[in-house]
Amino acid sequence: MQPLRRPQPAARPDPAPSRLSYKLHRLWLTPLIRSLIRVGIPAFALAFSLGYYLSNPRTTETIVLTFLDLRQQIAEREEFQVRVMVMPGVSDELSQDVQEVVGLDFPVSSFDLDLDQLADRVEELDAVASARVAIRPGGVLEMQIEERTPAVLWQGREALEILDAEGHRVGEVPAGATPPDLPLLVGDGVDAAVPEALALLEAAAPLGARLGGLVRIGERRWDLVLREGPRLKLPEANPVGELQRVLAAQGAEDLLDRDIVAVDMRNPRRPVLRLSPEAKSRLLEMRLAAQEQRGADG
Repeated sequence: MQPLRRPQPAARPDPAPSRLSYKLHRLWLTPLIRSLIRVGIPAFALAFSLGYYLSNPRTTETIVLTFLDLRQQIAEREEFQVRVMVMPGVSDELSQDVQEVVGLDFPVSSFDLDLDQLADRVEELDAVASARVAIRPGGVLEMQIEERTPAVLWQGREALEILDAEGHRVGEVPAGATPPDLPLLVGDGVDAAVPEALALLEAAAPLGARLGGLVRIGERRWDLVLREGPRLKLPEANPVGELQRVLAAQGAEDLLDRDIVAVDMRNPRRPVLRLSPEAKSRLLEMRLAAQEQRGADG
């Protein structure tokens, strides 16, 4: 016999999430937490594992030796070998000096060459203004070197040296060797005043072969020395202008051909001519003769 009441349907589950599930879902939607779980934790685990692996000294030593062996194998490959060094346009003497300074024993691997260091070592040579080093195809080490141009000879206290137009040392003239045909500068502090000396030499060009050289006095001013003629004492200020005044007098009155030993222009307002002893004697005789003549006339 069946019951008269209809059976009640089973209770449906509540679709709403639980409090814990809701909080975990909200936490997962946070960008920082998602990045930490997806990237941070795996990265930490990897770093920890790698650190633990490398903490063993034998493991570290094996890795280093393997890397060095691999590098050596690559460096010794034929395409990385440098077999020759070229220096286009460099003089033979400087070329020998560069080879001594560089000190390379070819062939050598390009991995073992520090090009910047090589350029710095070459630029330490007195005759080198600048140097650029590059490795060209075919195992060629090319050095582009700019040489200093000799401009003057400097007779210092110790040796006869060659300077360029800026006063940089180019080299030294060996004892007993024939010096190059360059203007001669003498005295202390010449290297700091070479541009001014060259301006004076250019202004004195009309003197030609009579020009002997320049002497630096007190590291302040110049004396111009002639092979045949007086010594020109130039002022510290505007020496070129005062030299041009003397040359103008030479052109007009043959001043430098007279019997004088010095033309003192140190005070431009009062130039002084210093006579030779013979000229002084003749001048004195002329004055005495003039006085006697005036006495006889009186």
